[in-house]
Amino acid sequence: MCDVNENVSFPLFRLKHMKICCIGAGYVGGPTMAMIAKQCPDIPVHVVDLNQERIDAWNSDHLPIYEPGLDEVVKEARGRNLTFSTRVDDAIQEADIIFISVNTPTKTFGIGAGRAANLEFIEKCARQIAKNAKGHKIVVEKSTLPVRTAEAVKRILSSECSGATFDVLSNPEFLAEGTAIDDLLNPDRVLIGGESEDAIETLCSVYARWISREQILTTNLWSSELSKLTANAFLAQRVSSINAMSALCEETGADIDEVARAIGSDSRIGPKFLKASVGFGGSCFQKDILNLVYLCEHFGLREVANYWEQVVVMNDYQKRRFSEDIVKTMFNTVSDKKIGIWGFAFKKDTNDTRESAAIYICRDLLRERARLCIHDPRVPEKQIRQELLLACTDMSGHLTEKDRWLVENNISIANDCYEAADDAHAIAVLTEWDQFKALDFEKVHASMHRPSFLFDGRNLLDQAAMDAIGFEMHSIGKSSNRKNRPSS
Repeated sequence: MCDVNENVSFPLFRLKHMKICCIGAGYVGGPTMAMIAKQCPDIPVHVVDLNQERIDAWNSDHLPIYEPGLDEVVKEARGRNLTFSTRVDDAIQEADIIFISVNTPTKTFGIGAGRAANLEFIEKCARQIAKNAKGHKIVVEKSTLPVRTAEAVKRILSSECSGATFDVLSNPEFLAEGTAIDDLLNPDRVLIGGESEDAIETLCSVYARWISREQILTTNLWSSELSKLTANAFLAQRVSSINAMSALCEETGADIDEVARAIGSDSRIGPKFLKASVGFGGSCFQKDILNLVYLCEHFGLREVANYWEQVVVMNDYQKRRFSEDIVKTMFNTVSDKKIGIWGFAFKKDTNDTRESAAIYICRDLLRERARLCIHDPRVPEKQIRQELLLACTDMSGHLTEKDRWLVENNISIANDCYEAADDAHAIAVLTEWDQFKALDFEKVHASMHRPSFLFDGRNLLDQAAMDAIGFEMHSIGKSSNRKNRPSS
């Protein structure tokens, strides 16, 4: 085995000669590299992916990701110093800095299934880099990874006796979908962890083109890897905490928005991530917490694992509670009733549906034989149906014929909210798209059956205004939910 030479000091690359490549053109790699290319017009940035369809989309006028402001950033740099291609080997050979930004989903098989991160794609990237690299490379972990993954990456990189040498850095992303471009332009911090001061400084010098040095934090490798998991765990914990209190508010007559405002005004707590809802979604929160749980179990920290696992348990409870409340409120049956679903993305201003609460609420309502008419301004029909089929599939990969039939026959896609609500018994608001607040609700109400149920899973709409129109409205953490629910 040819070891990574950790004792050799390599000079900083001159910025005017630097080349960057990123393996993975997804929600992190694409926007991040586009911003680097925009802010550093003299640095060639090459984003590679094996998915030809995705690369074609990045090279078109219809990007594979919807993110406010992303189109403008890509168009400014693409064709100048930003390239998208499937030429992975060439990009590795040419680059000085190689970002790894591939998916690390939760394992669905084998040891750690349902908790541990699947590092298959990380290992494949490391092996491909080791095979093709020449000279010295800085390899940057951009994907969210378990602590000490860098150790495995370094061993793999050292396995090829090609004469290449490597430094490995951790540079986790802290982007929020829907505001990713602003997060890249004006980040709270950029975190870089590593062992080589030269390698750290080289990457710092890229970000320092537009970010203050005071906002670029440097740590050791393991602190950087753990900081990302910890940040997401703390944010998800706040969401589950306020959602837990929303259930108590519904039983006691308290209003969760008023409670959130009261505690959020405390400077020690602050107002962020205190919006009660049907639950958190997205690719990071649940995956990272389950990964954290698995790590704690691995190190024998059972009590710590139990503590963090409860954040996910509460999130699942909130989604289940919402769908069950719909059934109970609608006279204990939704069979053959049309329910308009407003929103399918996990949050507004994105087309990302990964782990969206809407998936599981729709699945539960389908299994109650409801007819769902779904509208989301950014999520296409194919993606909606794929997500629902996946949600109905068990851990062994089995999908019942009944579930397949329900997805194929009890789901329709609407062009707008009015179509989704027409002749419906109820509406469920599952994504907080701003345009949902500007609808003609008199028109919506007139097109629905009576009573006209409105379940606001995002506390987006004005309850008093909806009540005045004639809706029977149920919001998260409002006592009217209990008052209006018929007895079983």
